Amino acid sequence: MSFYFTLNTGSSSVKFALYKAATEPELFISGIIERLGPHARLKMQTASEQIVEDLGHVDHAGAVASIFTRVEPHLKGKSVVGIGHRIVHGGNAFYKPTELTSEVVQELEQLIPLAPLHQPYSLATIRAAKQVFPGVLQIGCFDTAFHAGHTFPNDAFAIPRHFYEEGVRRYGFHGLSFDYICSELRREYPDIANGRLVIAHLGNGASMCAVEEGRSINASTSFSAVDGLPMGTRCGRLDPGVMLYLMQEKELSPEEIESIIYRRSGLLGLSEESSDMRVLEHSEELFAKQAINYYSYQIRREVGAMAASLEGIDALIFSAGVGENSARVRSNVCEPLEFLGITIDQEKNMANAPEIGTGRVRVLIIPTNEEQVIARAVAAACSKSQ
Repeated sequence: MSFYFTLNTGSSSVKFALYKAATEPELFISGIIERLGPHARLKMQTASEQIVEDLGHVDHAGAVASIFTRVEPHLKGKSVVGIGHRIVHGGNAFYKPTELTSEVVQELEQLIPLAPLHQPYSLATIRAAKQVFPGVLQIGCFDTAFHAGHTFPNDAFAIPRHFYEEGVRRYGFHGLSFDYICSELRREYPDIANGRLVIAHLGNGASMCAVEEGRSINASTSFSAVDGLPMGTRCGRLDPGVMLYLMQEKELSPEEIESIIYRRSGLLGLSEESSDMRVLEHSEELFAKQAINYYSYQIRREVGAMAASLEGIDALIFSAGVGENSARVRSNVCEPLEFLGITIDQEKNMANAPEIGTGRVRVLIIPTNEEQVIARAVAAACSKSQ
């Protein structure tokens, strides 16, 4: 038996999973190193136990070495034959799983300005994995790839045309999650899998996607992963005039503005309490309630926009941490949308049931699994290389 590794790098964490090698990879070990920095913590689930360990100071590169050190005893002499990485931005060049050669890594470095919160950390993890696993096939899976092929109206900004040709366009993100949801629909709900779908990936990062016949038609995120819906700490849709005001009138530097829109906005900025929906739902503070209402309203607004781009809607799917677990947000989103044919059973909604809709439009809750998509890509690449 051999194994595949997957590494899903965030700004402050590295999720990992070890899969038994097969055409449909089988999960063997999963975990995360979170709170990277001086107080990093490992959580790991094996077949027989759950491990929680404080690691002290660990950065992204050190996380890979720490992960391998703790997973290696479970390999029992078997080899890791392929490693898959989630990479947020693939630009125009990378629209399918790609071997991470030195040349490819250099090209990905040029995309750092498009995803400053994620791309540098992904690259650090890739380099570390190449050191820990020299000679092992490394595959990059891109969040933007699922959205490749949008029509011009869904791809361009109304700014001088040469910027579009230079790559200033709507890329869309969370593609691995949307890809997985579509695969689950084909398996569990084949009657609607090729229909007009609106998928809401609602986590600390949040976005929505309009899908028809399994292909992305439109996405709420665009040039960067900060656009579209409000998120845990990211602002979402923002009038460009606000940016000019912050620069010209408040005399803020680009670095200060970046900090505001990426790290100090969204649910955290509106509530002045937390970026965690679970915390806000238990809060009695007015700002927390306003933050939840704002978040829900923007999702509801985006459902309408996605339905318009599809010229109708057959199913609404909720996924990721908030989408899978917050009955309050789902209710806030769905209750005013009866005019679109969206109604829900509140008892099923409170129970986080797989299907909660009662109207013409199916309403589903499908847990996402980006790691499975990455592992499948590694399996396919390893098969081709044999």
